[in-house]
Amino acid sequence: MSLWRTQPNIEQLNASQKNTIGEVLDIRFESADDESLTASMVIDYRTHQPYGLLHGGASVVLAETVGSMASYLCIDAGKFYCVGLEINANHLRGLRSGRVTAVAKPIHIGRTTHVWDIRLTSDEGKASCVSRLTMAVVPLGENPPAR
Repeated sequence: MSLWRTQPNIEQLNASQKNTIGEVLDIRFESADDESLTASMVIDYRTHQPYGLLHGGASVVLAETVGSMASYLCIDAGKFYCVGLEINANHLRGLRSGRVTAVAKPIHIGRTTHVWDIRLTSDEGKASCVSRLTMAVVPLGENPPAR
């Protein structure tokens, strides 16, 4: 049984990145299955820190992007929206080039909060970052989003 309230449409998810940090960092949604959502991000001058490694903050942007979209796909968007409450990340391995891939899987899908486990890996499949994202599920009308 699928976790999604709204079935992921990869083309629509990628279109949603227009005019956002996701577009600037070339974040692309890649795939979805019944229990996870996958996105990737370029590793180049846009996402490097001064030593030429993938910036930890860029990894967190990717993790929050894929986890936030996963939460959105789990809610009734006519009644609720999702915002990030907390994110943490453990950076395990430095990456210099290619793409980094993030897979978001739920730890908890509740009425008012969602918690996601997000694993980032290199093109070779080696772990680079482990992140946990907590999302608040907020009723529309309580500071509704601008979009």
